[in-house]
Amino acid sequence: MAGRDAGPGVQRRDQPEPAPDIRTSLPPMSLLIFQHHRDEDAAVLGSVLAHHGHRLRTVRLDLGQQVPVDFDDIDGVVALGGSMAPSDSGAAPWLEAQMDALRRAHVGGLPVVGIGLGAQVLAVALGGKVESGATPQVGWSCVRLAFAGTTDPIFGGIRSESIQFHRRRQQISEPPGGAAVLAGSEHCRVEAFKVGFRTYGIQYHFEWTQAHLERVCRAPFVAEAGFVAEKILGEAPNYEESYLRLGRRLAQNIVTLLFPFDKR
Repeated sequence: MAGRDAGPGVQRRDQPEPAPDIRTSLPPMSLLIFQHHRDEDAAVLGSVLAHHGHRLRTVRLDLGQQVPVDFDDIDGVVALGGSMAPSDSGAAPWLEAQMDALRRAHVGGLPVVGIGLGAQVLAVALGGKVESGATPQVGWSCVRLAFAGTTDPIFGGIRSESIQFHRRRQQISEPPGGAAVLAGSEHCRVEAFKVGFRTYGIQYHFEWTQAHLERVCRAPFVAEAGFVAEKILGEAPNYEESYLRLGRRLAQNIVTLLFPFDKR
């Protein structure tokens, strides 16, 4: 009878078809992750990428896995951190191959994100410079967004000054030509940079969890550089809540803007 409600589970002909779920109607992106150390995986960024359904292909360069010769099945690249420096090609011969890969990915228009060592390798690959600072840096320090950072959507919802975690023996002294410097600190004027529209380098470690911080602080490099793990970890409760929240927000921004599910 006209006007009678359809029974349970019956689709009325005058009702529109439900919109398809974007996660099931579109193929996920296939992302290449360069990892340099057992304890330094993609952490929070990796979990957000996986939550969005992307396929993550992790290449453990420290274990001798090879840099891909092409990016035919790759939609984006992430290079993670490590305790070495971009100039340590003698101890880490894969560094030069990774530089070439990041350069090719950028020139090919793929979204590229470098974090920590990954940001330094990316900077050198694109013509920037990385040099030793006055001293190695391990621990908590304030990062300030430059004007370009305050207007870049990647840092949307991120306060202009925040306490972030640093672990490095060298630092970016000169960004690549044409790069926009997005953030700096009293220790380094290039904490984050952007080249073009989809290539970002972030030198501080926003992506780590409490467990990552614990492991990194107890790594041999920290003591060798003259730092005391207990002191650094003892300061963590002062910053952790904000650090973890802002780290997840930055990871969400990166995934939404650089690795969107509706890319295709």
